[in-house]
Amino acid sequence: MNSALLVNIARFILLLAAQILIFNNMRFLGYINPYPYMLFIILYPVNGNKYGLLGASFLLGIILDMFCNSGGVHAAACILLAFYRPYIFKFSFGLSYEYQTVRLNDVLTPERFSFILIAVVIHHFVLFLLEIFKFTFILEILLKTVASSIFTILLCIIIIYIIKPGRR
Repeated sequence: MNSALLVNIARFILLLAAQILIFNNMRFLGYINPYPYMLFIILYPVNGNKYGLLGASFLLGIILDMFCNSGGVHAAACILLAFYRPYIFKFSFGLSYEYQTVRLNDVLTPERFSFILIAVVIHHFVLFLLEIFKFTFILEILLKTVASSIFTILLCIIIIYIIKPGRR
């Protein structure tokens, strides 16, 4: 096993455990929930196996669904994010993505921030849309998406800076 695979396995386990044990128990103002577990999908290597990411994203989502008793909404949101991730990369990074020179856990640039922002908003919108599943509640869906996205983005940026490997 190579070190990149071990890092991804450790990241998968740690983010999933943190989500289940800590972040699922946080509820700000009654409806704002952070979902930093999706950092696994965001930080997955750019040139990593696409099918491996889709499989791992499904596994991440379905395990979380089992603990949250949420019927597959996390799995659906994770798979959708994993599927659209290359397009979000291309939109945010342009040619840097084409040449596989993107590193997300470096200094926060506008490109990195836009990538994280778009990824989190897509994930949260799909998650809350499927969770509520009534178009008459579109304002509630949008409110939960915006509020939870802001909190998740802040948390993701903090976590990225905490786990960022030091320069050697």
